[in-house]
Amino acid sequence: MENIKEKLPMIVAVFIAIAIIYLGYYFSFVHKDLYYTKIDNEKIEQVSASDEMKYEYTLIAYDKNGKEKELKFKTSRELRQDAYLELEVMLIRGVVDWKEVQYDELPKKVQENY
Repeated sequence: MENIKEKLPMIVAVFIAIAIIYLGYYFSFVHKDLYYTKIDNEKIEQVSASDEMKYEYTLIAYDKNGKEKELKFKTSRELRQDAYLELEVMLIRGVVDWKEVQYDELPKKVQENY
């Protein structure tokens, strides 16, 4: 019994380390939130002439509940003015993907903002 009590802090520390590693992995590569925005080409900045991702947008986006958040993301080209986008956002990595959607595909709470 004494032997287990001596090793208990080390066992707990290992489990805590594993949990931290798992949560870091989950929020970096697995968990995605969806946000929705409308393209405003006045909010674009050319960040590079040589890189693949030449432009950066800084836009207000909304989650499915209508909660507002300012997001930045890069693209290889200017996007269509007034197009609606669905953005996949990861906590640590930011916007990792986007696709154009129609107005009627937006959640109702998001539509109220447009």
